[in-house]
Amino acid sequence: MDYSTSLQTLAQSDPSSNLPILIIIAIAAIVAGAILGFFLAPLIASKKLIALKSESSHLTKRAQDDAKTAAEKILIEADRKALTRKEQVDKELEAARSDQRESERRLAKREDLVDRKDETLTTKEQTLETKAEKLEDQKTQLQARNTKLDELLAKQEHELERVAQLDATQAKEMLLERVADKARGEMGKITRQIVEDAEDDAKDEAREILINAIQRYANEHASEATVRTVAIPSDDMKGRIIGREGRNIRAFEKATGADIIVDDTPGIIVVSCFDKVRQAVAVEALERLIADGRMHPSRIEEVTEKVRGEINEKVIKAGKDAAQELKLKGLHPKIIEAMGKLTYRTSYGQNVLKHSIEVAYLSQIIADQLGLDGRLARRAGFLHDIGKAMDHEAEGGHPKIGMDFAAQYGEKDEAILNAIGGHHADIPATTLYTPIIMAADAVSAARPGARRESMERYIQRLHDLEDIAKSQPGVTEAFAVQAGREIRVMIDAHRVSDDEAYLAAHEIAKRVSNEMTFPGEIKVTVLRETRAIEIAR
Repeated sequence: MDYSTSLQTLAQSDPSSNLPILIIIAIAAIVAGAILGFFLAPLIASKKLIALKSESSHLTKRAQDDAKTAAEKILIEADRKALTRKEQVDKELEAARSDQRESERRLAKREDLVDRKDETLTTKEQTLETKAEKLEDQKTQLQARNTKLDELLAKQEHELERVAQLDATQAKEMLLERVADKARGEMGKITRQIVEDAEDDAKDEAREILINAIQRYANEHASEATVRTVAIPSDDMKGRIIGREGRNIRAFEKATGADIIVDDTPGIIVVSCFDKVRQAVAVEALERLIADGRMHPSRIEEVTEKVRGEINEKVIKAGKDAAQELKLKGLHPKIIEAMGKLTYRTSYGQNVLKHSIEVAYLSQIIADQLGLDGRLARRAGFLHDIGKAMDHEAEGGHPKIGMDFAAQYGEKDEAILNAIGGHHADIPATTLYTPIIMAADAVSAARPGARRESMERYIQRLHDLEDIAKSQPGVTEAFAVQAGREIRVMIDAHRVSDDEAYLAAHEIAKRVSNEMTFPGEIKVTVLRETRAIEIAR
């Protein structure tokens, strides 16, 4: 029976009788295990030590290989950097050599130039010496001639006194008398020329004074306000105007070309459009649709077309009425239609068509007083702002647009075209009618009340304009003229030079642009003069 069978037999027997045996067996087993472990432990430790030594050797070799590889890489990188630096140094040396060669070449060229100049100067010195010698000889010859001439003149004078039986004093008196008689004739001629020139200058001065007086003239003017809002009976109408999913308002904007703004403002709807004719069509159509109550896309298109036709008839009628009022004939229908559109156009609250009629009358009055063609001036004044009827449709300012439009539709007179294109000084004036139109335009548009500017605000603007000019160093007086369109500045000629005067004008114009709000433009004129005054007693 083996050891395990003995253990099983002991286990199946009475535990109390077999307990000492079990203890002995257990102790024997522990002792045997300890002995076995004592002998096996060195063997296991030896194997582990061998394995560790092998691994350590492997790691050491690997580390050596890695170090060798890293060293090789470092050497390679060092060689590469050294090569790169060498190439860079070679390039720098080559550039330095090139600069040196270029410097040597320039120096050699300068030396050649200096040598040539030296040779030229030497030649000029020799030439000057030769000329000096010649001049000295000529001076000696001239002195001899002068001495001889003085002797001859003395002999001639003595001979003349003997023949004429007059001494030198009497001869001088006779000569002066003859010269005086001749000078009196010349003086009369010069006096007559001066008088004629003075009369011409007086006429020009009178014309200028007349135009300046007309420019400063002002009277009351009533201006219209543009209609941009439409009243609605209730806020429920806003929903009907918008329509389901916005179809009504989209149809209306498409048909009229105007923007409809429906916001929280009670009782009104805003109509916005740059084209005043389209704006008028939109406002009239919207008012009719609100009064009718039927609001759907087909009805919107129907009413819009009907209103557009009526507005076009009003536009043409307004143009024809204006032309008949001014007794202008031969205007192209397109020009009449364009002028009629200006009845819906305003400039700072001033109706442009009424402004054009007023400018036409003023231009005629000015031209008649200056002895020019009043009919031609009236026609040019009426058409001067025609470009405002289509300036939202084309690029550029309204003077250029209007001039091209008038030329396209039959206006061939240079005076009219130049007045239209140059009434804001965009192009040079080629006829006298252009400054006349500018003056009439200033009378109609730039005076108090013409463009919705209160008298108090107007006067304050003039004071501000003068204060800005007077704050400039060297300014003695400043006057706002032409209804605030121009500021004339007097400066001290002893403190400010001509060049500084231009700078002062620039600085004043810059401050006016930055610190003030005004329609159009303001001209800054700086005057510098020196006056010499003496009193005879």
